Amino acid sequence: EINTLRGNKNWMRSREGLLKSAAFGKELEQAFPIIDEFGSDSAAFDNVLELLVVSGVLTMPEAVMVMVPEAWQNNPLMPAEKRAFYEWASCVMEPWDGPALFTFSDGRYCGASLDRNGLRPCRYYVTTDDRMICASEVGTVAVDPEMVVQKGRLMPGRMLLVDTRAGKIVDDEMLKLQFAQQRPFQQWISDQQIRLEHLPVPSTKALAAAMAVDDEPVSRDRRLRVFGYSAEQLNLILGPMIQDGKEPLGSMGNDTVLACLDPTPRLPYEYFRELFAQVTNPPIDPIREKIVMSLRCHIGPEGNLLDVCEHQAHRLSLDSPVLTIPELEAIRGMSARYPEWTARTIDVAFAAHEGVAGYQAALDRVCDEARQAIDDNAKVIVLSDRAVGPQRAALSMLLAAGAVHHHLVAAKQRARVALVVETGEARETHHCCVLVGYGVDAICPYMVYEAIAKLHRENVLSSKPVDRLVEQYRHAIDDGFRKVMSKMGISTLQSYKGAQIFEALGVSSEVIGRCFVGTASRVEGTTMEGFAADALARHDLAYGGHKGAQDEVAAIGDEGEYNWRRGGEKHVNTPAAVASLQDAVRTKNKTAWEKYTRESMDAVRDCTLRGLLEIDEGDEANAVPLEEVEPWTSIARRFCTGAMSYGSISREAHTALAVAMNRLGGKSNSGEGGEDPERSVPRANGDSERSAIKQVASGRFGVTSNYLADADELQIKMAQGAKAGEGGELLGSKVSREIARTRHTTPGVTLVSPPPHHDIYSIEDLKQLIFDLKSANPRARVSVKLVSEVGIGVVAAGVAKALADHVLVAGHDGGTGAARWTGIKYAGLPWELGLAETHQTLVLNDLRGRVVLQADGQLKTAHDVAVAALLGAEEFGFATAPLITLGCVYLRRCHQNSCAVGVATQDPVLRAKFRGAPEHVINFFHYLAEDLRSIMARLGFRTLDAMVGRAEHLRMRADRRVAKGAVDLGMLLKPAHAMRPGVATRCVTNQDHQIERRLDSRLLPLLIDGLQSGRPVEASSEICNTDRAFGALLSYHVSRSHGLDGLAAGTVRLHLRGSAGQSLGAFLAPGLAIDLEGDANDYVGKGLSGGQLVVYPPRSSRFAAGDNVLVGNVCLFGATSGEAFFAGVAAERFAVRNSGALAVVEGVGDHGCEYMTGGRVVVLGRVGRNFAAGMSGGIAYVLANDFRAMCNTESVALETVHGAEADWLRATIQRHADLTGSQRARDVLRDFERLLPSVVKVYPHEYRRVLEEEKMAAAAAAAARGESDAASSSGSDSEKTLLPQSNESPSIIDIEDALVDDAQLKDRMQKLDKLRGFAKYKRRGDRYRSALKRVDDWDEISARQTKAQLQVQAARCIDCGVPFCQSDADGCPIGNVIPKWNELVFRDQWRDAFDRLMATNNFPEFTGRVCPAPCEGACVAGISEKPVAIKSIEAAIIDHAWAMGWMAPAPPPHRSGRSVAIVGSGPAGLAAADQLNAAGHMVTVYEREDRIGGLLTYGIPNMKLDKKLVDRRVDKMRQEGVVFVAGAHVGVSHSAKALAADHDAVLLATGATWPRDLAIDGRQLSGIHFAMDFLTANTRALLNSRPRPGGAVDTPMSAAGLRVVVIGGGDTGNDCIGTAVRHGAASVVNFELLPQPPRQRAQDNPWPQYPRVFRVDYGHEEVVARWGADPREYSISAKRFVGNGSGRVTGIETVRVEWTKDSDGRW
Repeated sequence: EINTLRGNKNWMRSREGLLKSAAFGKELEQAFPIIDEFGSDSAAFDNVLELLVVSGVLTMPEAVMVMVPEAWQNNPLMPAEKRAFYEWASCVMEPWDGPALFTFSDGRYCGASLDRNGLRPCRYYVTTDDRMICASEVGTVAVDPEMVVQKGRLMPGRMLLVDTRAGKIVDDEMLKLQFAQQRPFQQWISDQQIRLEHLPVPSTKALAAAMAVDDEPVSRDRRLRVFGYSAEQLNLILGPMIQDGKEPLGSMGNDTVLACLDPTPRLPYEYFRELFAQVTNPPIDPIREKIVMSLRCHIGPEGNLLDVCEHQAHRLSLDSPVLTIPELEAIRGMSARYPEWTARTIDVAFAAHEGVAGYQAALDRVCDEARQAIDDNAKVIVLSDRAVGPQRAALSMLLAAGAVHHHLVAAKQRARVALVVETGEARETHHCCVLVGYGVDAICPYMVYEAIAKLHRENVLSSKPVDRLVEQYRHAIDDGFRKVMSKMGISTLQSYKGAQIFEALGVSSEVIGRCFVGTASRVEGTTMEGFAADALARHDLAYGGHKGAQDEVAAIGDEGEYNWRRGGEKHVNTPAAVASLQDAVRTKNKTAWEKYTRESMDAVRDCTLRGLLEIDEGDEANAVPLEEVEPWTSIARRFCTGAMSYGSISREAHTALAVAMNRLGGKSNSGEGGEDPERSVPRANGDSERSAIKQVASGRFGVTSNYLADADELQIKMAQGAKAGEGGELLGSKVSREIARTRHTTPGVTLVSPPPHHDIYSIEDLKQLIFDLKSANPRARVSVKLVSEVGIGVVAAGVAKALADHVLVAGHDGGTGAARWTGIKYAGLPWELGLAETHQTLVLNDLRGRVVLQADGQLKTAHDVAVAALLGAEEFGFATAPLITLGCVYLRRCHQNSCAVGVATQDPVLRAKFRGAPEHVINFFHYLAEDLRSIMARLGFRTLDAMVGRAEHLRMRADRRVAKGAVDLGMLLKPAHAMRPGVATRCVTNQDHQIERRLDSRLLPLLIDGLQSGRPVEASSEICNTDRAFGALLSYHVSRSHGLDGLAAGTVRLHLRGSAGQSLGAFLAPGLAIDLEGDANDYVGKGLSGGQLVVYPPRSSRFAAGDNVLVGNVCLFGATSGEAFFAGVAAERFAVRNSGALAVVEGVGDHGCEYMTGGRVVVLGRVGRNFAAGMSGGIAYVLANDFRAMCNTESVALETVHGAEADWLRATIQRHADLTGSQRARDVLRDFERLLPSVVKVYPHEYRRVLEEEKMAAAAAAAARGESDAASSSGSDSEKTLLPQSNESPSIIDIEDALVDDAQLKDRMQKLDKLRGFAKYKRRGDRYRSALKRVDDWDEISARQTKAQLQVQAARCIDCGVPFCQSDADGCPIGNVIPKWNELVFRDQWRDAFDRLMATNNFPEFTGRVCPAPCEGACVAGISEKPVAIKSIEAAIIDHAWAMGWMAPAPPPHRSGRSVAIVGSGPAGLAAADQLNAAGHMVTVYEREDRIGGLLTYGIPNMKLDKKLVDRRVDKMRQEGVVFVAGAHVGVSHSAKALAADHDAVLLATGATWPRDLAIDGRQLSGIHFAMDFLTANTRALLNSRPRPGGAVDTPMSAAGLRVVVIGGGDTGNDCIGTAVRHGAASVVNFELLPQPPRQRAQDNPWPQYPRVFRVDYGHEEVVARWGADPREYSISAKRFVGNGSGRVTGIETVRVEWTKDSDGRW
């Protein structure tokens, strides 16, 4: 499999312009194109290999070495001559990279070569009669053991060569050294290769100009805006890359609107999805197998491929594709030292006024200038967008670079020049990957560097020097490159460059043909005009409109690209949908369900491909009665919950899902984290916590025979939608004792699963794994989880032929507990594309009837399920929605172990906050199934089976219009049953796994009694390579009968002779013992689960066992317990992910003990490279020469062995000798004392930590009991599972209360825990002044907190992925981005917090005082704790801004010439005036009262809102140009017609001032007042005269000495109470009609609705302080006012009211 094929083809086409050959002469052009465009990858490889050999330039072995080099870049042990040869070869050609075993011959040489990763097996025998037998397995040809003189395997990057003329096997090392020494490659490299450090240092003047940073702050940098930066990208993505040197983790997947459907401007990079290896070829592990990867590249003119000469090495070598500004300037000026290396800079900017036409013309110009540069002998082309400015917009660098690259490829000129980009557009890993993937040699992201300098200047970043921060950013990008390359199985950047490993989603064929030739784009979409319009729109945001270049622009926004933000990017999961769903399923509220359905369908329509589709119900006559449709209980059995591992989510959430699905008859999925066997025991009430689907992933966590046997379905996780091509990730903070025990790993150690390459690297090996699992549980169906990408149909066909029973097609938008954001955002495609392609391909190949097809990925409603069914799905997976029903509120903090609702955390304190129940999940599926039944009835389908694949019932929405270019889903809508009539379109038959033909089955009658009863039994048999997975089926019977503990050791003994097939002893259960006299293939002891394996050569063999290969690749992969003894050498990747087994072997290949987490391994012989990479548990003992050079010591220490451990080691080797008859073991035992110092103990650092913690805990426990210290443990004791104490969170503390003053408190801020602040710190709002004192004045009642105290409160903000505080349904009505300014206050960035607050709120000094704060009612922290003190922080920010002078008047720099009249000066009028004035209009505000402010002035008492604040803001607005006219009663004193005539527009902002009356008897009596009249009169009196001592004011409505009754509650009622108290009322009583609210939320008032709970406000508190009792009387209705005969009210006649609720929950 050549993963880099597209790039190899493009580069070969480019080289055709340089090719010259003496052998071919002028006839060479007749061979063009060298590569047949329509040939396979093998054919393409052969085309080039043949050219190199036939031209006579290279011998066949040399040509293979050039095309498929070893991993030489990171191998210090490689001889210098060979290393130089490979470096020269890399200057000539990029590697043809991928999992490949090449066999070749030219008539003399017969050979084989293996790629650098060595995943494919190649085994060989050499016999006494001078034969070599080489194949992918041993046992393919029968050979007498006595005739075999050597058993070997081809190692990674090596060549196996037979010279038939000389009649000998050519040694790989000697062969390659011979070739390398034929020419002076070292000298050539030394003399010719150019490195950055060789280049002249740029002049100080040039460097200063290139690195100049303007004075604009980051938040208002126009160029950041023109290139599409957002505050969210700077903070969430770039910040961690710059500060920590790595890309940040995210969680919960990507539910944002697709770029091609988004009406707002999007960068072209966002249309490209990274392809990934899936079944047909493997990804690479970029963490533990990093040694095979390299980012080093050679750029610049290539030489003639059909030559071998010194000049071919004359290229510029880069260690990274990311250049700093000084490095780019050095390249620009390199002609000073290398005169022929001239650089040409091409400007990709164009005049913005030329619009779309100018964009396309600029693209043509850039391509023409590139061609001309080559004609002018330029060696480096730099595409630059630095010239962007007020008058000039820029092409997207991706479109420009892609167009230039393909233009030059088509002209066969690309190999003559280096293509470098200087761009402000690229900043994320994905951006850089796409640029390089489409042919760019190097990137200088200068805007990132400028942003770093500015952020450093503004003290946002750490105190590290800017140069250091730049290096950390580059390091993050480099690691990102490795991760992205590895997902496609590409090892070197040189091979990745130009390989176009992407699929375009929603890009028109016109753009593809121009810029991205050969890239798949299946649904059309955005055109060149669309991309141009987006670029111009961004330019207009930065420079357009009325603004000049010098004008201030608004702060860069938080666009909501990653986390939902009101007014930002559309997301599938919205606050309203989440809240409605939880309300619906918890209270069985059908109205809430209908609201959820509407919200979700609206979001799906905006964001997804299926949102473009509608169901065509056709003729109503086809409908069937609803009662004839299959029941919801039957439909629910087709529902599955997603693979969410125990570890990723809490035990409570995991078991709730399992219980719910078991009750429904559906299936829950264990995920890849294993499952506690205790969960298979039913609860007392009959509920089962057992997951019906057990997942088998690349990490093999907890995969034992018992785990597999206890499943209804075994799911092979080939890929995950949210991070396709990557393994799972679980941070160490979530690996508790319980999680570590279940996963067989080390507590506290982060778990990053390898990508699926160890035993699933090809369709053949996937078939083997299916075979293994079917053997391990023949009654379970085997499922393969795939992720949507182009070509998935062919993959699924192969999976069906490999005998999978079930295929899951997951979409790109699925959830995840943790992954890097690049993978979350840019890998995988929508399930709609993958499902349709899979269904159609399976039907066309008559395979559909053999497999069940499932769709998964953000399924929300019955409409989604119906679309999936019509596209071909029979089953449906849900993950996010069921989690939401259990309480998930989309915090996107799953990876941080700080889930506030106990769903995705292992913290016991947070887990206790879990409130979900299985009934909630059941209710969700009930509603969903019932809605689906309604759709089925309207379509005329009585059963879901009848609905599957009927795509003719779908059509494109007629009302959907996309301005950027139409998306065409026609390919989805082709009914598969019409493509190939007469074949099955759903699963109608079971796969034939032929279990009865397996060797286990044939032996089973002899062994069944022992397997079930536990009586000892033995059997003997011959075995051959077609007898695969021997022992797995027998283990199934043991596990079913005896559970996890199995049988006593050695109960069933099996003696075998021959060459065993793959997976010998897979998942071998306790009590089973297999000894094999012979040899075995790959995967011996895979998942070993307590059994014993012994393998040794035939006793009659002549060769030395310790020097020959006995077992194949990936032996003991994922072993959890048991023993294995191998009297010979094991091939590559031995004991990977061993987590508990003991193994003795006499040599291993590369990557031995990789990612090992437990157990013991003894190696009595040579080891390959990269031993112990990522090892975090267990211990290895190695007796080998030069071992230290072969060991990866990043995670382990190397020590000697002594004492009791040495005794254990001797005994273990003795057992090995006894069981296998090993001569090597006997030799070691004979000389044990002398050899012991040479034994290296490989001891993981993390394992040592766990052992020491356990030892300390044991000592502490012993001391507590008064016992003496325990005796020192033996070596074998260290194998015990040693787990630390649970990570208990501290109880809630009030950090303020413990400190004395603000200075001390501020010192403590550095230690604040922002991650768990919501649970650790008490809420503290602005506290009221003393009630007894404040009633004597009219000053504001609240005492503000200090900045340091407010930082503590800001630390309580969770910064949710979906911030409900900002929701338009229940949160802030004006859309304040609350989490952002909370975060900035926490960081002590008050100016930035002020900018963020003012971006959405005109008057925070008012809202921060008088707003009822629905945001706090909707705060997620308030679900289980007190909400964040949002209102206090808001008020503090603006107060601080006034104090700092940031609120200085800022008149608009330009006037529009238009005038606006605003009637009313309340909050709405003032806000409108502020906005319209800032826009440059002349604004006049008319107010009928004598003072400006409306409600703010006269409706709110001074003790809540000091009128000085209102006056201050009005004065500021006057200075900014707003004209205020008081006493202007429009319609009375001022003519409305005159206003309209005198202004261009009139805005009515008069509010609602008409009071609600109480029309009962006696209403005419004096002393009865409307509340607003009372409050207005008081405020007017207060403003017109000073209050008397004690707070009394001269108001005509004074309550002094009166018995006051306030009828009605709320804020206004409370204000009346407080005002009456200050007047000196004799008493105050408050009547409320409704019952007293509960102290906690009632069931009909679910979060995040505004909490209708009992509150004590300031007025109530003041009454209590003065008279000792709360003034409120509830359930009181006033019937009549009673007078004194003189017309004055003296009493009220009332009745008590008894309230009940109707069936809908209304009073």
